[in-house]
Parts: sequence; structure tokens; C-alpha cells
Amino acid sequence: MIVKPMIRSMICINAHPAGCEAMVGDWVERAIEARSSVSAAAKASGKPLPKAVLVLGCSTGYGLASRVTAAFSAGAKTIGVSLEREPSDKKPASPGWYDNRAFDRQAASHGIYSVTFNMDAFSDEARAEVIRRARLDGLQFDQVIYSLASPVRTDPKTGVMHKSSLKPLSKPFSGISVDAFSGEIKTVSIEPATEEDAAETVKVMGGEDWELWIKALADAGVLARGCVTLAYSYIGSEHSWPIYRYGTIGRAKEHLERTAPALNAALKDLGGKAYVSVNKALVTRASAVIPVIPLYVAALFKTMKGMGLHEDCLDQIFRLYRDRLLAAGAPAVDEEGRIRLDDWEMRFDVQEETTRRMREAQEGKLEEATDMEGFRRDFLQAHGFDLPGVDYDADVSYI
Repeated sequence: MIVKPMIRSMICINAHPAGCEAMVGDWVERAIEARSSVSAAAKASGKPLPKAVLVLGCSTGYGLASRVTAAFSAGAKTIGVSLEREPSDKKPASPGWYDNRAFDRQAASHGIYSVTFNMDAFSDEARAEVIRRARLDGLQFDQVIYSLASPVRTDPKTGVMHKSSLKPLSKPFSGISVDAFSGEIKTVSIEPATEEDAAETVKVMGGEDWELWIKALADAGVLARGCVTLAYSYIGSEHSWPIYRYGTIGRAKEHLERTAPALNAALKDLGGKAYVSVNKALVTRASAVIPVIPLYVAALFKTMKGMGLHEDCLDQIFRLYRDRLLAAGAPAVDEEGRIRLDDWEMRFDVQEETTRRMREAQEGKLEEATDMEGFRRDFLQAHGFDLPGVDYDADVSYI
């Protein structure tokens, strides 16, 4: 059948199989092109390239970018875990399901080891399956990337399902929301979270599950000496702090960041290290519905593209490898021990210009002041739409 994007209130409820395949194929080509610079960084520092990488939350965004870079820029064997909706003859799969399939096909065509588990990565069953496969294939992970994002998590010990929320803490939030497709700008208000809301969000998006994974892998003997584990976080600018960093999500991110020192103790005997990488704001399926974020990101894109500083997910991970993980010595970190890949975003001149553009957008100059076109394109491409070279009038099979 012919598949067109179905968007409701900045949520796309379908995906295009051929488009997802094309998007992953493009990322693979870029990663292959970046191979020489990644290898050069390793050679200059004397550090080895990773041989085996586990990516938890491998299907989209930074998780997928990490897996593509590990496999096609560094030549690593990869295992990926994510829970994605499978297709039927009447309903498409989630974008991540098609992305995972495309990745495995690309890996096979290039002779690169790849195993993908479509499982709940929060579960003990997923941990057991990854450990079983690693032992079977003689893998010891040099890197473990933790890039899970989910609205819910079932605690494997209690069986209780916890639900995250996006709410401010202490007081109500009022901010600007923009619909990238209609151009409508309006003010939205959100009531503050309860302590229970905050605790639930920490349970889902904090560092507890990351710690369970690393301890399980270490106890099973499938972590290599000198292994590195990374979790991804976001801080953002003052425009989003009231709803994000100072809200329920921010509290969960703070818990995630505090987990890294605890993991360093668990990895000490292996000479391993845990880091949190604070990454740049980008268009994701989740960020499109967070108040303030679409307007901020569209203005940020216009600013950073104008200054020659813009990076997408893959560019960020290339830089993570070249300039942080594979650079001489220990990776550069901030006073909290975090790797900062948001350093260009948070430059004073970038933030000053982005703020000016946000003001102009609210004065009736949305398209001129921001890169709303780029925001829309990135949003659609995350679902397999608006990819060059794809015939969107052709019949495709969901399966």
C-alpha cells in the first residue's frame, strides 16, 4: 500500500519501511566515510578501537547513531537491544523496528557481526539473553552504551510498572508551544508534579537500570578489561529548564548522572570507567511534544547552521569517538565528571542568537527566524518520510 505520514498533535503514528531503510543506509555510508578519521584518532592516541559493543536502546536517535558508528566506523561487533512494535499485514511497525532490520541487513552485507534482540531492555530476561549470546560467541564488551528512553518500566524485582511524566516541580509551568506543521504558536500550562510523579520518573529514567546492567555483565564476566560504559543525558538552556532540567525528567537525569560514580566502583577491578555524555538538543519523537523544545530547537538549528556548528545525532557520536573516547588520555569532562558534547550548543554567542531568534519567531516571523523547515524534515525522517531517493507514491509492504 502507499504510506503517507499520519501526524496527530506532533505525534507521527506510522512509519515508512523503505524510508527507514534509506535513512539507515545513509548513516552507514557516512560512518564508513568517517572510518579514516576515527582510526586516525585511535592511532594518534594509541588507544584500541572497540571490538565488541552493546547498545541498550539501539533503534533510533543517539542509540542507533552509536551502533552505526561502532560497527561501521570502528569495525566493532555489536549487540543491540530495544523493544519495538512488530508489523502486521494491516499496520506498520514502529520506526525503530524498521531501523533495526535495516541495520542488521547493512551489517550482513558488509560482513560485520550484528545481533539484535527485540526485547524489553529493562527486564532480567534481556540481560540473561545478552549474556548467553555473548558467552556463546566469545564476546567481551569494550563498550556498553545506555540510551534507553521509555514512558514506562517494569521493575524486574517487584513486577510493578512505573510510569514517567513530564512535569515541572514546585510550581506550575507556562511556556510557548509550536506546532511545526501548522505553525500555530500558543501558550501551554502544566501543573506541578507530586513527589510520587517525580519518584516514578526517576524509577523509569534514572540510573537504576543502568546499574543493574553493568553489574550483571560484570558478574557474568562478559566485560573486557578497560571497558567503558556511557549513558546519554541532556541539560539544555534556560528556556527549557523549568519544564525539563528543573522538572521530573531533570530529576531522573540527575539520578542517572549520580549513578556513574557508583558504577566506577563496580568497574574498578576491570580498570573500567563509566561516563555520562551530555549531548546536544536534536529532533526526536519525544522532544517534538515537549513545550518550548520545538521552538528552541528550530531557533538553535538556524543559529548553529549559520555559524557552521550544527551536528545531527551521527555527527555528535563521531565527535564523541574522535575527540573524547579515542583522544589521548582520559576523556575531557566538566567539574561533575560529565562529557560535554553540548559544548557548542551552550556557547554564549549561540545561546544569545538563539534567544533573539525565539523572540522574533513569537513576533510573527516563525519561518524567517527559525529553521522550522529543518525541524520538520528531521521529524519526518525519524519516521522514514521525506528521504531523498525514496518513491513515496510506490506500493510498499509493511512486513
